[in-house]
Amino acid sequence: MTDSTLDLEPQARVIARLADGVRDDQLTDGTPCPAYTVRNLLGHLLGLSVAFRDAGRKDLGPTTDTNPQAALPDIGPGWREELPKVLAELAEAWRDPAAWTGRTRAGGVPLTGPEAGAVATNELVIHGWDLARATGQPYTPDPAALQLSYGMLLVAADDPSRGGGIFGPVVPVPDDAALLDRAVGLSGRDPQWRATADRDLSHKP
Repeated sequence: MTDSTLDLEPQARVIARLADGVRDDQLTDGTPCPAYTVRNLLGHLLGLSVAFRDAGRKDLGPTTDTNPQAALPDIGPGWREELPKVLAELAEAWRDPAAWTGRTRAGGVPLTGPEAGAVATNELVIHGWDLARATGQPYTPDPAALQLSYGMLLVAADDPSRGGGIFGPVVPVPDDAALLDRAVGLSGRDPQWRATADRDLSHKP
């Protein structure tokens, strides 16, 4: 984790640009998250942005206390306007130094301010990669956000319980691989995942 603050706006803008590049005909495509289609992934990004916005504000209630796995996330007809708006609100909430102090909650889990900020950052970085790969878009995360995400994932990799928890088993990645690939591997994803390859395989007997 970290005791310092981070500006989430650059990474939030990256997610907003990726979402703007999603075509309607891609919404039912698969993603690196096996249980999620693109529309489910967008719904998850929307929900986590609301949850961590309110966690940063210390506005605790249903948005911060609901388990994100309680239901399959989805999007409504106004998602293209709603998601960038909520992402901007998330970044604004965490621009306040008070967000990084004290205690809060997200997903019903008690967290310190720095822990919640790190988790929010990691969610944006890794799910940004998911969305980019699923929709065939280039992806360059905010360097500071990526560094924080990698540090958090590296700590989590030493947790023996992670295989059955929020992260899947680590996917081995060469030590000299790009930092993003190493972070993706630590998150339990294969950095080589491609949407076209995934669709081609799905048509094989």
